[in-house]
Amino acid sequence: MEPVKLTAKDYKTSVPIVWCPGCGDFGVLNAMQQAAAELQLPPENLMVVSGIGCSSRIAGYINSYGFNSIHGRALPIAAGAKLARPELTVWAAGGDGDGYSIGTNHFVHTIRRNPDITYIVMDNHIYGLTKGQVSPTTPHGDVTKSTPQGNPERPLNPLALALELGATFIAQGFSGNVKHLRDLIVQATQHKGFALLNVKSPCVTFRGRQEFNVIREHGVYLDESHDSSDWNQAHEVTQWTDKIPLGVIYKVEGVPTLEGVAAELQQKALERRKFESATELIEVFR
Repeated sequence: MEPVKLTAKDYKTSVPIVWCPGCGDFGVLNAMQQAAAELQLPPENLMVVSGIGCSSRIAGYINSYGFNSIHGRALPIAAGAKLARPELTVWAAGGDGDGYSIGTNHFVHTIRRNPDITYIVMDNHIYGLTKGQVSPTTPHGDVTKSTPQGNPERPLNPLALALELGATFIAQGFSGNVKHLRDLIVQATQHKGFALLNVKSPCVTFRGRQEFNVIREHGVYLDESHDSSDWNQAHEVTQWTDKIPLGVIYKVEGVPTLEGVAAELQQKALERRKFESATELIEVFR
């Protein structure tokens, strides 16, 4: 008997979705469910770890193992899950505030360790759940609840940061183009190593519906003329100021993963062990 083919509906849950009508995160959720179906990921072998924020509710909306962690801590939990259960497909998800503010430390060190996980960041340039304060990616000069005279800070560039830190897969998508985003999630999941997928996902409540048009007007889909294996080309793309790159920006294969290195160390330790049991080891200290 042929196995039943999974569809996007198989990854939906009965948990009520409480996002604002028109939120870009609906597109991200649909793309994730479609990507899981395209990859035919058994729900029991998929884990979605999220942080805190509007977007981090997504772990409850996907039929898989889910873990809603504390603010900014999705990545170490996701990496730990992959390290303990390498056979799992692990997605981490959250927002720009969760990942690029309080979670920046974990973002940096997760890239350094290169676990085989996919990090999907719904970047809406605002703190939505706490009612509209400036976030690390809010454009300079923008008026928010916490910057009534305009944001005095330069926004963080997560794509450039990830590239400089040595991330092995960097891409950017748009929640308004679900098909393209689905394909990016598939590619990120198939990549062996840490994959960052930054998603432009507008907050219609605190940023306005016009954000969708802004991204459509300034978004540039990378085609075959862009060599994603060329670090210099990737760097140039991450420095665009008047255009928004959409697609795979950088990808390098063959870099050892955290769980792969850990398995090698474990094997070496087993080969060098001098004691067959804990009892033998304890006797040394008597």
